[in-house]
Amino acid sequence: MSGARKGLLQSTGGAVAPTVALSLFGLIAAGGIAFDYARMAGLDTELQNAADQAALAAASQLDGTSTAITRATSAAQSLIVNQTRFANDGNASGLSVTVPTLTFYSSYDQDADTGTVTTSATAAKFVQVSVGTREAVYALTPVVQLFRSGNLNAFATAGLGSAICKVPPLMLCIPSETFPSSADIGDGLRLQPGPQTGAWVPGDYGYLDFGNGASGLATNLGANNQAANCMDNSGGLQTEPGNKASVTEALNTRFDLDAGKKYSCSTSTGDYCPAENVGKDFARKEEVEFKNVDPALPPANPGCGATNGNGANGPKVTISDFEQYPNAKGFTRDTCHIDGSCTSNFGNGTWDVAGYFAANHPADAVPSGAAASRYNVYKWELEQKSLRLPTRLISSTSAQSSNGGGGGGSNGGGGSNGGGGGGSNGGGGGSGGGGSANVTYTYTNYCAYPQPVNATAVAASATQKDRRILTIAAVDCTGLNGRSSVKVKKWVDVLLVEPSVTRTSPYSTGKEQIYVEVIGEATKPGGANAFQYYGRNRPYLLK
Repeated sequence: MSGARKGLLQSTGGAVAPTVALSLFGLIAAGGIAFDYARMAGLDTELQNAADQAALAAASQLDGTSTAITRATSAAQSLIVNQTRFANDGNASGLSVTVPTLTFYSSYDQDADTGTVTTSATAAKFVQVSVGTREAVYALTPVVQLFRSGNLNAFATAGLGSAICKVPPLMLCIPSETFPSSADIGDGLRLQPGPQTGAWVPGDYGYLDFGNGASGLATNLGANNQAANCMDNSGGLQTEPGNKASVTEALNTRFDLDAGKKYSCSTSTGDYCPAENVGKDFARKEEVEFKNVDPALPPANPGCGATNGNGANGPKVTISDFEQYPNAKGFTRDTCHIDGSCTSNFGNGTWDVAGYFAANHPADAVPSGAAASRYNVYKWELEQKSLRLPTRLISSTSAQSSNGGGGGGSNGGGGSNGGGGGGSNGGGGGSGGGGSANVTYTYTNYCAYPQPVNATAVAASATQKDRRILTIAAVDCTGLNGRSSVKVKKWVDVLLVEPSVTRTSPYSTGKEQIYVEVIGEATKPGGANAFQYYGRNRPYLLK
């Protein structure tokens, strides 16, 4: 017995057990700290991710409209739902991360990490989001008297970057944020150039400064409905006010005017090319001259589009450029803009549709209601171009003049009073001789061409907008004076109603004016929704 006792006392087999037992407390504590710290770090990451996403969601709504803050708050608190998998504090919100606090700024200094707080929805450009606090309840570190992580929080600040693309550099001062509403569709709109100094008013138009001055504006207005590059709109774009009437000539190429002269239609890009339907109050003078005509047998009028003959006697055709011609009936302005009963630049949609149909479609019923809008008539004409957009002879006059007398001239006959003949074309006596001398007979025709003849038309398609449709930047011009920075609120599609020229009849216009009909909010080519197409908005994190 004493030997066994002695052996037990001398045994070293369990010598490390007390050490292990004593160190086990520290090992468990170290492992617990690692485990619970990982939980706390994971919770912190979840909260920060939630704050980032909520801030980005809120910033995406800061478009400068009166409902921006309301929509931003809703997006951060309701649209985006973030959950935490590491919070085990028994909070009433469960796994959801709440967003109780949003602070909006009109400006923000990223370096100083400070901003100017605002409650104005139209001024808010940045938002800071703070998420609700959560805790991690430790599983193992209570061994060393650490039970909870304490409140963990996260916040993020974001703004909205924007650019504009694929549009002419044309802006319009809108009367309200709801423009264009359904009630505005079909109304005429008289766009007047904005002032060099002084306040802008609704209906004024200006140019967005894409660079290169008037030549750059003309290039982009004549271009095929798009600017060469996207332009940063984050801090607003500079306006180009003032009367740049020469620039509107580039717009007129869409009506088949000036093509091949100052501006040349590019069939590869569509730049400076006309639309398929270019009906307008313009006509082309075509003089058709026949020589050596028997006055008793005048030639028939060949009408519009005559070509030169091969013989010496013609016909010889002299074509003049298009000119504004009151008897040519194009789409007209709203009647109230003609008689002055509309005191603002915004009309009421009532125009002389009956007179237009009487001149251009006398056999068709005059439409009414929505079908009577210029845009709907325009589309109706395009459905059957050959039938509904024919070349029309507006007016014609004829005149005759003497060819000269006899004595061997190529047109025969003697002098104007002379006698007989021997010319190659014969020719009896002159007016004082024995017969009637042959004459030169000239028709002067004024022709309307509702389809282009100067250049190749660009047809609308799923990827190509109609050349008579302009997409214009809609801007709130409140407080805008002269050359200023503006933010684009939305995009509006309008129909070009008439070329921009100086008229005195049937009503007065200035070449600096642009007259359009409101179609509605802008769509992509083919009619699809234009979200992120003309205006590209991207929220970004500041911190």
